Amino acid sequence: MPESDFPLQDVSRGPVRADFWQLRTRRLEFGRRPLLMGVLNVTPDSFSDGGKFLEPQAAVDHAWRLAAEGADILDIGGESTRPYAQPISADEELRRVMPVLEALAGRLSIPISIDTYKAAVAREALRAGAEILNDITALRGDPAMLPLAVETGAAVCLMHMQGTPQTMQDNPHYADVVGEVYDFLRVRRDAALAAGIQPERIAVDPGIGFGKQLEHNLALLQNAWRLHGLACPVLVGPSRKRFIGQVLGDLEADRRWGTIGAALALARQGVQILRVHDVALVRQALVVFESAGGMDGPIGPPTAV
Repeated sequence: MPESDFPLQDVSRGPVRADFWQLRTRRLEFGRRPLLMGVLNVTPDSFSDGGKFLEPQAAVDHAWRLAAEGADILDIGGESTRPYAQPISADEELRRVMPVLEALAGRLSIPISIDTYKAAVAREALRAGAEILNDITALRGDPAMLPLAVETGAAVCLMHMQGTPQTMQDNPHYADVVGEVYDFLRVRRDAALAAGIQPERIAVDPGIGFGKQLEHNLALLQNAWRLHGLACPVLVGPSRKRFIGQVLGDLEADRRWGTIGAALALARQGVQILRVHDVALVRQALVVFESAGGMDGPIGPPTAV
């Protein structure tokens, strides 16, 4: 990894972190406590809540519930990207998400993100009022996605994934997971900049659970603070993921509480956005953590003093 792109940080002073994210028509300002991106899966087969919100009215009701619980962003997805999930057509994805988007856009006060790697879906979602393109392929999965982001001025979130949802958990391997994920995100950030996306519109996501084993996920969670070196907002999605059950030694455990533990560790590292299912629980934990001094001191590793 080039030293200039991944400098050693003076932890006593804390790394520089982005203090806002420019969306398509508005700007999100960051404080020390992370903003929360509420998850709305309009799918029959997502790993945690598949089928619960497939019916449009159920999805719309849940969107309002997430906003009332304190979500700062709503992330709507119509295709499961869990391990070994089967891809669906753009037409099917649009059939799932568009009634929900059309019912919420212009009414919901918080910005809407569309979780897709298909430009055809992204274009219609942006036309309906979405502000953010949340792309698990970091704008590589569809050659039309990068030009679309430039054309529309949408904010983008670039995520790291090794392989595809159909292959990513077969045998993920890294010599240095933190360095390799950092380098990948730097390259994708630079590609977005070269294409004409404004730097303040780019966020990065290390992709917890996307082509990673337990040790890879934990290394990325422990070193999320290093991603501030990319000068982009950092978004992390630890919510209800398999690594929590692995850490607890119980894959059937209720993962909400482990999600809170990960959220607090990430907040301590200055991560700006957390993508979560359980907005109310995580928000309450973060408010108390901040009030009790948990986020005082420099931004850095969870053990920094």
